[in-house]
Amino acid sequence: MASDPAATLTARQRELLALVIEEYVATGQPVGSRHLVERGGLKVSPSTVRNELSELETRGLLTHPHTSAGRVPTEEGYRLHADELLARQDPRPGSFPLDLSELRREIDSALEATTEMLSRVTSQLALVSAPPLETTTVRHVEVLLLNPRTVMAVVITSTGGVAKRVVTFDHTVDPGLAKWAGEYLNERVAGLQLGTSRLRRELEDSSLSGAERVFLAALRPAFTDLLQAEQRLYVGGAAGLLDSANDDDLGIYRHVLVTLERRAALLEILGEALDPRRAFVRMGGDLDHPAFQDAALVGATYGLTNRALGAVGLLGPARMDYEKAIRSVRAAAQELSRFVEEVYEDN
Repeated sequence: MASDPAATLTARQRELLALVIEEYVATGQPVGSRHLVERGGLKVSPSTVRNELSELETRGLLTHPHTSAGRVPTEEGYRLHADELLARQDPRPGSFPLDLSELRREIDSALEATTEMLSRVTSQLALVSAPPLETTTVRHVEVLLLNPRTVMAVVITSTGGVAKRVVTFDHTVDPGLAKWAGEYLNERVAGLQLGTSRLRRELEDSSLSGAERVFLAALRPAFTDLLQAEQRLYVGGAAGLLDSANDDDLGIYRHVLVTLERRAALLEILGEALDPRRAFVRMGGDLDHPAFQDAALVGATYGLTNRALGAVGLLGPARMDYEKAIRSVRAAAQELSRFVEEVYEDN
């Protein structure tokens, strides 16, 4: 079994690796030993630094472009740096310039606002996965008699989702039955989570008359249609991404933007990180997709005290400011968690 290249790094080597990464992220240029001594105010000679950088290269954490005397980080170098940043996070995330208080219950609007602000703050592509629809509750049901044989059921969820189902019967519908169904559903299923066995039992209650059960069965697809809808992924910053990217990153972003059309792949990647609830960094091979070979995803989950509902992420080149990215996604996730706690608590 291969040894861990970071297991026996000295404190000086860790410091130098972090300095190389910070400088390379800032400039995009290979970093030399003399430049490190001058920039970092190191109390060692350039030759000592050169030897340490050579050791870091031997361990696979730095690499040495043929045309330059400087070094650049490898994926393993970035990974180690990100892991160390994750390990020493402050217990509480910092503040984030996002005010969701005016949005009330509208989770969709909150997710959209979060992606826009996160992208603006970091200049990266921001992603937020919406809560799974089965975690939402029924807020209100309307049963409307459109004409003597046609009924429309409208189901509104706690997160603002709406499903409509129009049913045409082969006989005239009793207006009293339609009125009863609306009252029954609001009394018995409002506040219940979609997809739960209790909701199904209320729709199939054996104590109801045959006509009542048949009528509710015809309306049931209004509830199941919501569950069958694809989980949503909100994306922020895509429009201006190519304008602000440097030449080295253009290829990565083009691949990533093409992949946005396959949102299921991104949802899967974000979904894999929902447990445990802590910030995470995935890069290159971790992402298991050709478009992300030279990319990194930094994210954090948001949700209720005892359950993660979705993830906030930043997708960009491996050469990104991980400290800022981790700090930003954690703070944005905290704001979203506060918001959804209030929405779900009210329901």
